[in-house]
Amino acid sequence: MSTPRIGVLALQGAFREHILALRRLGADAVPLRSPEELDDLDGVVLPGGESTTMDKLLRKFGLQGPLRREIGEGMPVLATCAGLILLADTVLDGLPDQESLHVLPISVRRNAYGRQPESFEVDIDVDFLEEPFRGVFIRSPVIERADDSLEVHASVGGKVVMLGDGQVLGLTFHPELSGDDRIHEFWVTNYLPRWQSGRGSAAAEGVS
Repeated sequence: MSTPRIGVLALQGAFREHILALRRLGADAVPLRSPEELDDLDGVVLPGGESTTMDKLLRKFGLQGPLRREIGEGMPVLATCAGLILLADTVLDGLPDQESLHVLPISVRRNAYGRQPESFEVDIDVDFLEEPFRGVFIRSPVIERADDSLEVHASVGGKVVMLGDGQVLGLTFHPELSGDDRIHEFWVTNYLPRWQSGRGSAAAEGVS
């Protein structure tokens, strides 16, 4: 696989930490703030932050439609915390004017663990990792419903905290704040090559 170019949504939230984690893995990680910057990306990261603010900024900067279109065409996504809320088909306690991209068949509840003082850390058993991962939960959402087509990778207290479908890997916690890059590495190694390969085949056939 060639060096992947990954856009990290950089409108608000913990995007810098994701960029640093991806660069440690050798990826060309860049901030994503405009529709034009979606061109030639091999994947996109939607970070944690404030989902309502991120939604408004996506619309303000004209990114909502282009991002939904790229994801719909198969671009790999790593979505954490608020980023997962942005993808959800249903946001159970969203604000009246809040929108999501409706690309992942889940229902989520925002800030379900409470406010920032109720944040916590816990060791998580992840099915593709040999050793537990220290999960950082800060005003995290809870996945109330997930379609059977999604693979559950980890749960905490009976609640799903990580799931995926081979294109989108969604987490309710913050792996970028742990200092442990194994989840980012799994996503880069397992989710991006198929997209890169498909784009390469299309280019070889003269398809734009």
